Amino acid sequence: MNVSGMVLGLIGGLGLFLYGMRLMSDSLEKVAGAKLRGILELFTKNKYVGIIVGIVFTAIIQSSSAATVMVVSFVNAGLMNLFQASGVIYGANIGTTVTSQLVSFNLSQYAPLFIMIGVLMLMIFKNPTVKKAGEVIIGFGILFLGISTMSSSMSSLKELPVIQSIFTSLDNRFLALLLGLVITAVVQSSSVTVSIVLLLAQQGLLPLKMCFFIILGCNIGACMSAMLASLSGKKNAKRAALIHLLFNIIGSIIMAVILLLGSDAVEKLIMAISGADLGRCVANTHTIFKVFQVIILMPFMNAIVHMTYMIVPGEDEETEDKYEMQYIGDGYSLTSPTAIPQVSREINRMGEIAIKNLEKALDALLARDDAKAREVFEVEKKIDYMNKEITDYLVHVNQISLPVDDRKKLGGLFHVVSDIERVGDHAENIAEDVEKLIGMNEMISGEAGKEIREMQDMTVRILYLSLDMFNHNDDTHLKEILDLENAIDRKERELQNLHVKRLTDGECSAQLGMMFSDLASNLERVADHATNIAFSILEEDPEGEKAPKVELA
Repeated sequence: MNVSGMVLGLIGGLGLFLYGMRLMSDSLEKVAGAKLRGILELFTKNKYVGIIVGIVFTAIIQSSSAATVMVVSFVNAGLMNLFQASGVIYGANIGTTVTSQLVSFNLSQYAPLFIMIGVLMLMIFKNPTVKKAGEVIIGFGILFLGISTMSSSMSSLKELPVIQSIFTSLDNRFLALLLGLVITAVVQSSSVTVSIVLLLAQQGLLPLKMCFFIILGCNIGACMSAMLASLSGKKNAKRAALIHLLFNIIGSIIMAVILLLGSDAVEKLIMAISGADLGRCVANTHTIFKVFQVIILMPFMNAIVHMTYMIVPGEDEETEDKYEMQYIGDGYSLTSPTAIPQVSREINRMGEIAIKNLEKALDALLARDDAKAREVFEVEKKIDYMNKEITDYLVHVNQISLPVDDRKKLGGLFHVVSDIERVGDHAENIAEDVEKLIGMNEMISGEAGKEIREMQDMTVRILYLSLDMFNHNDDTHLKEILDLENAIDRKERELQNLHVKRLTDGECSAQLGMMFSDLASNLERVADHATNIAFSILEEDPEGEKAPKVELA
């Protein structure tokens, strides 16, 4: 093989390895991302349990960068606090070593078999989950095909004097650490860099002592993804990324001191555990370093969290009165497993604003408070802004690869945003009547006012129950929501009949009676939108129709 052929083989092998790694990781997120996310939310209340969850989670999706970015997004969305996040981040640092362990075993000869099995799963089965599982297996096969190609090229390249000279000159420990840091920051995966180092060591191009320092550099470089993801987030998101960075910097400094004092002893220990295979030595070094760092830094978990507060002081400014989004941020920085939870939180926030605005509109109408009515109009502008921003975000989300379960929810989210925006419109309609009432010099009071208040309480109740059902993806309140919807329908008919009776008895003017009738209709339609919001998490409408939707003006 000529030199150009060797270099092209090396580049092609690296490309296959990177693509296989990405395909496997992305497909695993798609096939199991939503379920893994649920486990992450459920079992991280205790930070020490969080370490175990972080190990398992990262071992499955094969990327500590992806796991840490997900944790940063969870913290940004308020789904996880910093102390819970610290445990998962610690565990993710151990879980990421699984890739190099897999690479250290000689599975390249089985790569064609993995690829064929994956292709058959894609071609034969229709189930999207099975298809994604097939992509995982294909990625696994391509990864080892790339390793085989790189290994073959390296074995030829190492015979060249210039290559031997380059790697022989790499005896500066600081330079080795810097090299690992830079390469990992560029490829954004310590697993990839350590796997390449493993292959170079197997071919005799890198001494084990230099591999130690490259691995330490990889640990720090792996923080780049989380740091970038946190830039557009809240202060707690930045602190979560800093936990990852501080853990790796402090841990790497401790390991570097140990290596400077006794690298020979460490090398003997690693070789005693791993044997003569330098590939296994590198993989075990990666794992042992990470486990050691977690053990050493575990008692200082809270101290590291408090340190992030010193680096990023203060709290986020309240944005409730500004046209700003709290959970989806600016520039639509999307990560596949967290896009749906983040936008769901923003939708829930929009829903709460719309409900409060509805209550304010009714208060303004019954009190003939023009100043409060103007407040309703201002909040409605904010709701319209949020509607546009969230819808645009959902359009962007629709263009990326999502976990299978999240993809199923996406259509329902568009409907929920629309329903909440309609609730805001009804609040605006009600507030517009305040000026009319003032001009008429009349009020909705007495028995009529009491009846509207009763219907208001029922409507606000169904809105909060539906929003809670949407927010927690839990149908516990479904029966109560259906009963309330029926009760509100009956109440609306009852109020319309009472309105007709009052008109007949001459107890109110025709204009005021019409306003009362429209008010009751507005509240009944709001209840319909509330039911739509609740039905958005269901595959079928419990009343027998496809869920959702009732589209009302």
